[in-house]
Amino acid sequence: MKKILEAIDMLGKYTGAGNGSWLDCSGKELASVSPVDGRVIGSIQTAARDNHERIVAGSVAAFRQWRQVPAPQRGEIVRQIGDALRRHKKELGALVSLETGKIRAEGDGEVQEMIDIADFSVGQSRMLYGLSMQSERPGHRMLEQWHPLGPVGVITAFNFPVAVWAWNAMLALVAGDTVIWKPSSKAFMSAVAVMKIAWRVLHANDLPDGILNILVGNRDAVGDPLLRDRRVPLISATGSVRMGRQAAEIVGSRLGKTILELGGNNAVIVTPEADLDLAVRAILFGAVGTAGQRCTTTRRVIVHQDIFHKLKEALINAYRQVRIGSPLEDGTLMGPLIDRDAVKSMQGALETIKRQGGRIVYGGEVLSGGIYDAGTYVTPCICEVEPDCPSVREETFAPILYLIRYQTLEEAIRYHNDVPQGLSSAIFSNNIRETETFLSHWGSDCGIANVNVGTSGAEIGGAFGGEKDTGGGREAGSDAWKAYMRRQTNTINWSREIPLAQGIRFEIN
Repeated sequence: MKKILEAIDMLGKYTGAGNGSWLDCSGKELASVSPVDGRVIGSIQTAARDNHERIVAGSVAAFRQWRQVPAPQRGEIVRQIGDALRRHKKELGALVSLETGKIRAEGDGEVQEMIDIADFSVGQSRMLYGLSMQSERPGHRMLEQWHPLGPVGVITAFNFPVAVWAWNAMLALVAGDTVIWKPSSKAFMSAVAVMKIAWRVLHANDLPDGILNILVGNRDAVGDPLLRDRRVPLISATGSVRMGRQAAEIVGSRLGKTILELGGNNAVIVTPEADLDLAVRAILFGAVGTAGQRCTTTRRVIVHQDIFHKLKEALINAYRQVRIGSPLEDGTLMGPLIDRDAVKSMQGALETIKRQGGRIVYGGEVLSGGIYDAGTYVTPCICEVEPDCPSVREETFAPILYLIRYQTLEEAIRYHNDVPQGLSSAIFSNNIRETETFLSHWGSDCGIANVNVGTSGAEIGGAFGGEKDTGGGREAGSDAWKAYMRRQTNTINWSREIPLAQGIRFEIN
């Protein structure tokens, strides 16, 4: 642990508020405890309400300067931030693993996501395009353009402690916005490390404090004030559905904008014409990756009755080969859950499933002995359930996989869509009619729908997000950049007349 922290200059003392330098804070002390072995990684003094005021005021002031920088030059700053993250990828990836329990490959992959979205955003900085439109009035033309929006609040969850911030922050920066980051209180050390790296780039370019900011603290001191602050026109929040509803209500009451990335209850349909080996490998990573603590985790497999037994046995065999242990060791495929509360929640969910008639066919045990005495390690679990099992409609943030039989594709799609969440989905089939049906308007109702690709591991080039209780937000690629800007429609009259639209005549004799 010490070597990891030394490599990224993280052995000093920090507070829960910063805007380019660390501010004095009077909140409670907060420790980051590694789920790997229960050791404390580091601690900070959390932010208080007065820190929120200083951070937001500074962010507003910095926005007035940052928006004046031409967008391609803002892109150059983002390029430098991406390169700085690239230089520290190994150490940052290790810290993410240490703080969240992700295996090293996933920790490194999360840092790579930051690098990728930085590279994407550099190109986007030269493509903040508007439209030219035809006016109905002679001698007029119409166009739309996009302006910087203002300070953007970004609230992130423990399971992706740095990548989700980058999805938002890199685009917001090239859009001309400043960013206020509220990371998870369960994984703030990774956020602090990223902030330090990004600040060095801003300082090297003689840019003012307040462009990138961080606030770590509880809901009363930091969370609610950020949501209620009219000076922050956009809040991007990732977390539970309950949190998202609260955020939407508060921000909506002041007519602010939100990007919500909330629950996922993601399903894979496996048809008789699927490549089962391909499906098993995709389901295994989708269900077990990050110990089932991804919003895109595969939680349901809806499989045709003719191949149900074969797929179930193949999955059980694959699960038996999953090595569970320290995420920092080579060969580990599944690390711990984030904390003991998550383990307790998983065990409670399994008891409920059994009461509802479900059957555990593999796993679900809490492990003990050696490193497992941290109390955060479990075996991934496979359950056989009926489609109307109430637990299937809920998202348990743990490695629990439900197997459900179907007879017709219409029935499978109905089971698939009959949950409140709508994030990621997939079908495994080599039948073009089945796959095109799944992708059609009466197929998957999710924001992400894949064919012969699992539910987890989305690329940054596409817009990421989902429908229904997932919140409707979109981040990362495609035209997601528009959410971070202010749209303006312009009409220019180059004639000597002043005609009105819709043929209205209003003249003085």
